[in-house]
Amino acid sequence: QLQFAESGGGLVQPGGSLRLSCAASGSIFSRYTMDWYRQAPGKQRELVARITSDGTTTYADSVKGRFTISRDNANNTVYLQMNSLKPEDAAVYYCYTYWAFTNYWGQGTQVTVSS
Repeated sequence: QLQFAESGGGLVQPGGSLRLSCAASGSIFSRYTMDWYRQAPGKQRELVARITSDGTTTYADSVKGRFTISRDNANNTVYLQMNSLKPEDAAVYYCYTYWAFTNYWGQGTQVTVSS
């Protein structure tokens, strides 16, 4: 059973930075496409960033140039570096993958952006 453990969320002032981590169980992590989603109160969950098994990355327009997704296959971990944070980035952030016809979600980590 694939499981994720997210960490790195917290309170940051506008303009600040955070790095989220998502550690995965299992031995075939390198084969997964990994996503970061976020969900703010009253809003739908949205895709923030994606990294494929070959390292190709894509981003939501709202975070391009500010967020960077990366992966460390040796440590089964995917990261989301978030810079120049804005109040509208505040949300619960989740890591996600789809594998063997199954959706796998992390438990989420809260990001609060406020002065």
